[in-house]
Amino acid sequence: MIVEEILSNIHQMDDQEVKKRHIEKVYLESAHLVKRVQRVKTDHGKEIGIRLKEPKDLVAGDVLFMDDKNLIMIDVISDDLLVIQPKDLKEMGTIAHNLGNRHLPAQFEDNVMLVQYDYLVEELLQQMKISFVREERKVRQAFRHIGHSHD
Repeated sequence: MIVEEILSNIHQMDDQEVKKRHIEKVYLESAHLVKRVQRVKTDHGKEIGIRLKEPKDLVAGDVLFMDDKNLIMIDVISDDLLVIQPKDLKEMGTIAHNLGNRHLPAQFEDNVMLVQYDYLVEELLQQMKISFVREERKVRQAFRHIGHSHD
């Protein structure tokens, strides 16, 4: 089977529509969510080719296949993350500036900033006395580096 488009996202579907189907999952590392062409295997051993027509990143919950009885979706393997919890806007601005200078991609959920684990960033956070925890956590989308040059 070759998948050329994402049909839906399970998080946007009606719960009853989801529950009436057998669900298979394709587990991907978050870094692989940016690949438009790849060969994957479901948790039931079914091989699938992904060749997306549109230049779009995959997201956790994306539905690759669905019929009346079955559904195949993307799930993401947990990443080793630093979950940064700034106490105020000034602290958020300071750490965002420091991490931005390192071109480190970040994601935001609720009132926390998520970055992939890096021992240098961990040391920086400790030196700056900024609250954080290191944990395994699933992200819904890939950490994306934004192209930039210092002209």
